[in-house]
Amino acid sequence: MNRGLARGLRRRQTDCERVLWWQLRDRQIHRAKFRREHPIGSYIVDFCCPAHWLVVEVDGGHHGTQIPADERRTEFLIHRGYRVLRFWDHEVLGNLEPVLQAIENALSHPHPNPPPPRGRGKDKATASV
Repeated sequence: MNRGLARGLRRRQTDCERVLWWQLRDRQIHRAKFRREHPIGSYIVDFCCPAHWLVVEVDGGHHGTQIPADERRTEFLIHRGYRVLRFWDHEVLGNLEPVLQAIENALSHPHPNPPPPRGRGKDKATASV
């Protein structure tokens, strides 16, 4: 269900999301692959780099009225092992360079509490025993 919603959101990007996506796509920052409108649990995040467990959210003016919901969302993502960077629309549109620098900084420094490795099936170390 979230995949269909995410697909629709990708088709209806805001100007701000479009500007940032052109900087994140094609591994332009730290050679990291980002996904846009990526489902995580019951949420759809603006941008996600799964390999680095990093979520980038771009908040418009309406987020000023939904602070508790955004805090719950951020806590959920942190609990799942993600680092979350949040930027306001006007930061992306009016002063993009510091936004990109913050993303580069997050990508170039290891996650302080990395989650256990993900994968399918049994752990290879125990499977060969």
